[in-house]
Amino acid sequence: MHRRQLLVGGASLMALSGCASASAGAMGGGAAATADELAIARAVLPTQTPRAELLQPWTGPYGGVPPWPSVTADKLRAAILEGIELQRAEIAAIANNPEPPTFANTMVAMQLAGEPLDRATSIFGVMTSNIGSDDYQAVATEVSPVLSAAGDEITFNEALFRRIRTVADNARAAGLTPEQTRVAERSRDAFIRNGAALDAAGKAELGRINTALANAFTTFGQRVVADENTWTLIANEAGVAGLPESNKAAAAGAARSRNLQGWAIVNTRSSVDPFLTFADDRGLREQVWRKFVNRGDNGDRNDTNAIIAEIVRLRAERARLLGYANHAEWRMQDTMAGTPAAAMELMMRVWEPAKARVTQEVADMREIAGHDIEPWDYLYYAEKVRKAKYDLDQNELKPYFELNAVKRGAFYMAERLYGFTFTPVPAGSVPGFHPDVEVFEVKNKSDGSHVGLFYSDDFARAGKRSGAWMTSYRLAWGYEGGGNKLVSNNNNFVKADAGQPILISLDDAETLFHEFGHALHYLSYQVRYPALGTTPRDYVEYPSQVHEHWVLSRPILDGFMKHYQTGEPMPQALVDKVEAAATFNQGYATVSYLSSALVDMDLHTRATPPTDIDAFERESLARYGMPREIVMRHRLPQFNHLFTSDAYSAGYYSYLWSEVMDADTWAYFEESGDVFNPDIAARYKSIILAEGNASDRGEAYRRFRGRNPDVAALLRVRGFPVS
Repeated sequence: MHRRQLLVGGASLMALSGCASASAGAMGGGAAATADELAIARAVLPTQTPRAELLQPWTGPYGGVPPWPSVTADKLRAAILEGIELQRAEIAAIANNPEPPTFANTMVAMQLAGEPLDRATSIFGVMTSNIGSDDYQAVATEVSPVLSAAGDEITFNEALFRRIRTVADNARAAGLTPEQTRVAERSRDAFIRNGAALDAAGKAELGRINTALANAFTTFGQRVVADENTWTLIANEAGVAGLPESNKAAAAGAARSRNLQGWAIVNTRSSVDPFLTFADDRGLREQVWRKFVNRGDNGDRNDTNAIIAEIVRLRAERARLLGYANHAEWRMQDTMAGTPAAAMELMMRVWEPAKARVTQEVADMREIAGHDIEPWDYLYYAEKVRKAKYDLDQNELKPYFELNAVKRGAFYMAERLYGFTFTPVPAGSVPGFHPDVEVFEVKNKSDGSHVGLFYSDDFARAGKRSGAWMTSYRLAWGYEGGGNKLVSNNNNFVKADAGQPILISLDDAETLFHEFGHALHYLSYQVRYPALGTTPRDYVEYPSQVHEHWVLSRPILDGFMKHYQTGEPMPQALVDKVEAAATFNQGYATVSYLSSALVDMDLHTRATPPTDIDAFERESLARYGMPREIVMRHRLPQFNHLFTSDAYSAGYYSYLWSEVMDADTWAYFEESGDVFNPDIAARYKSIILAEGNASDRGEAYRRFRGRNPDVAALLRVRGFPVS
């Protein structure tokens, strides 16, 4: 997300009555007024001409695209440092404007400030996450604390804060629209939450804490990436017995790319999970598992435990300084859940039935294995049980999930639901940040109008962070007349040998649709002001999670998920097996995820932050009754969500909170008799996706669904008792 979107965050409650404000609707009407606002705002800002190459407006096709071929670490460093200075001059002009504060000369001007820096930081985020070479990591180490300090400088500017507070406090008297009022009031409240009302000593202390955190976040992420850039080398073919041929080929390719003989299981989930699921050699499964779960926890130069202890100590200090009991209370002020207690109530409602299901799953596996189930056995014997109970072997599914076909299926979903089409751009017309990147033009099918560009970065590489994610490089805001949106999806699939298909699992296909759901969310945006472009943390996963359900819908299966050799669609008998097994292994999936969310909340609500992170993790899990056969999906020493920024800290529960809305929404489509129901899809796009955060998101859900979301829908999807 761009910095200007982060001026304010999300809001509202899900299960309570909430605000009954009318929708602000995003970009409808008011064009003349918006143009006047923009003219006033631009007149406030000083005329400046950036020197750095990477601060210049983007040029080229489609209204301008990032200049990836020109990007170097040195240029990026220079651009960020100069961009901060340019932004400083713009903020000073707004804060010191002798004219009385108005929405246009203060709130709109603030959102215009820092545009060159936005361009540089967009590139910065991509190069550090997707390329991650030593030179970019060095830039990250240098500029991250500088960027943090620059953000604090804005928040701590007393003259600026007085202007914002004046606009917000007098919004109704000044006749601001509900949308303008929301921008002003949320900006005021965000400034207060981030220390704008502290005295000089408090601001100095908060600035010190934030800079120290920025340094710690960068170091944590770099150490985890270093531990993920390792592998387990298997010299003999017996060691990869049981693996599907596609996974064997990928492991052989990973070894060759490292000038090794044999098969390399790279220390990332996309390589490790298939090995734990299919490899027959139990000793090797344990070896691979231990290396994976101990990332950041080996007592060496990449160990992260001391950094985590420092982060949680600094977070606790900051929370107290800002007047909150703990970090979780501070972080959850602007979420749908609202309080740690509300998040915990939902998590515990699911936790106990999930543990009960694990007990059943382990009993079934022991019957086949004939021995106790260890964590490195769980996925392997779960597959054996799946085969025995449902006559379903995941190897039967993979031939139907060829990567390019899955992507085409996702594009078809977007066309059926929202009228978007995706077409590859002419070769060489749009540069990418890596040769592997594919670029697609997105249009509205109804009239052929241009929407934006979609960058698809599918493959793992050294230096790239693990996992899958979505990024926006630029979003088109209504107050500037809209324009070309630029978004990307980033995955970590292992490349196959030349000419060989890339076959992925059903879980991988659902992950691809999930991240694509994020992209569709932002491609659908019709948001006037950037300050309303960031939804609550526990809402943002909802539009992504719901799109996972369409993977196994019959139209997508028939049209795209065809056997890569025969071209035949997945037979209904196989689909029936998948559906019959839909709630299979949900104990493992739920406990693995939810244990991470519970430990996150436990860590960030402690009155006294722990200093021994490993001991804390063990004690916390024991208190919740964590089944010994399962490990957290993300152990603390490698938990990037929590310790590379504040974004998901005290917020990993948000996937579950979002899943309540996701499951309830999918039930809405299913109950209509058409999972591509055009009326529901149109309302979903216009209310849930397009509005951004222009209105309370709990109220928006009620407008869409006619009621609050039903938690029972989530329990049914996971196969747990509803009562």
